[in-house]
Amino acid sequence: MKLRTALTVPALSTLSSLSAVAALATVLVRTIRYDGYFTDPAGLSWRYAGCWALFVVALFVLHRVPAARVVPVVLAGAVAVTATGLVAPPRTSTDSYRYAWDGRVQSAAVSPYDHAPQDPELARLRDPWLFPTGAACTGPDRARVPHTGNTPHCTRINRPAVHTIYPPVAEAYFLAVDRLSPDGARHKPLQIGAGLLSLGVTGALLLILRRRGSDLRRAAYWAWCPAVPVEAVNNAHIDVLGVLLAVAGLGLVALPGPGRRRAGGGLLLGAAVATKLMPAIVLPGALAGVRRVRDAAAVLLPAAAFTALAYLPYVLFSHGSVFGYLGGYVEEEGYEDPAAGSRYALLRLALPAEWALPVVLAAMAGVCGYVWWRGDPRRPWSGALLVTGWAFLLLTPGYSWYALLLVALVALDGRWEWLGVPVAGAVVYVTGQVFASRGAVSATAYGVAAVLVLVTAVVRGRRSARTWAGREGSGIARPRSVAVGPRDHRPR
Repeated sequence: MKLRTALTVPALSTLSSLSAVAALATVLVRTIRYDGYFTDPAGLSWRYAGCWALFVVALFVLHRVPAARVVPVVLAGAVAVTATGLVAPPRTSTDSYRYAWDGRVQSAAVSPYDHAPQDPELARLRDPWLFPTGAACTGPDRARVPHTGNTPHCTRINRPAVHTIYPPVAEAYFLAVDRLSPDGARHKPLQIGAGLLSLGVTGALLLILRRRGSDLRRAAYWAWCPAVPVEAVNNAHIDVLGVLLAVAGLGLVALPGPGRRRAGGGLLLGAAVATKLMPAIVLPGALAGVRRVRDAAAVLLPAAAFTALAYLPYVLFSHGSVFGYLGGYVEEEGYEDPAAGSRYALLRLALPAEWALPVVLAAMAGVCGYVWWRGDPRRPWSGALLVTGWAFLLLTPGYSWYALLLVALVALDGRWEWLGVPVAGAVVYVTGQVFASRGAVSATAYGVAAVLVLVTAVVRGRRSARTWAGREGSGIARPRSVAVGPRDHRPR
């Protein structure tokens, strides 16, 4: 009887884990189908909270699954969670409509950088889906466009009066999706493409973790994270392509061997930067522990070369600037005016608003220097997570999809406490609409995330010190190199 019970423990653990993921997927479906971003942000916030709570439960149960069954369970959960993003049109962002438009414009042999969506020169490319008229123009997610006559004309595309800001790899992806989509397709091709990219990130994480001898359960931090089906799949944000390229690039950089592997990693990191610019923040991590100029150049030069060459065809093809509305976007988001909006929310609690930007620059220079000097070149994602995480805490961005990159870095490194940052981003973006001051919401949410990171770091540091004190008492010497995160436990 005892033997029979013992033999059923792995099966029960696996079943419990799959049941937890099924519960998470069920709540995600109800959350994504609920169109409450404009009408009921408080109710949507509670649904988000439920998803994150079930995510934590699913991760906890996964730790009881035997190692031999972890990969099938993680992959099955990844497919189930990713698929939930396909159950409804984009709910909390209209960015994918710009993606669809940019792809359509390129298919018509027009540079996406030359015209704004509302320009009359492109009126021939409009259709009722992206440019509805009449009664369909009601709703907060519609932007009015110039027209003649009494019938209202509008578009689903946000900021229709400005040029696109997306880099060339993103634009090439939009073109590819448009060319591969059937006639009359709407939002679904972009969502399906994003879902496949999301599963690609899961696969890349599993490959890197397996090669490192790390716990493969870490991949679930990405594969089952509620932010992935909501932001990467349902809203189809192009960030997911940048995440895939950045993860693959860091994985190549970490491989021992010839310099061409570092160069290959640099090329992929350059492609990530040419997708969404933000992945440039992982470059300091890719240089962690690098002391020779040749090794640094092996990463930076290919990255810079790929980015420049990716822009070149659009520079030759376009009459306008290939940076489009980028400068206006930075100004609009309040990064140039620290006194406006909810940016620099934590710094503004203790410092004058005009000090925020210089302090951010100095602090990030310090973090990058620490990563470069003390980081482990075998684990570049650890330094990348540190730089990315502190950039988010200091800048306090208001868009939740920006943190998709950070979620993937958490999966690589295992420092779960940084998941408080994407939660904070979602709180600011959704729950912030409920309150009069989004700045106060931003300060509170990111403040809680910062406390979680700092407290966990102190607890982990004390635990590590006690562990090494015990080992040194037994004659085991402390290693000379110091990593910026927990070390992988690899079989010897």
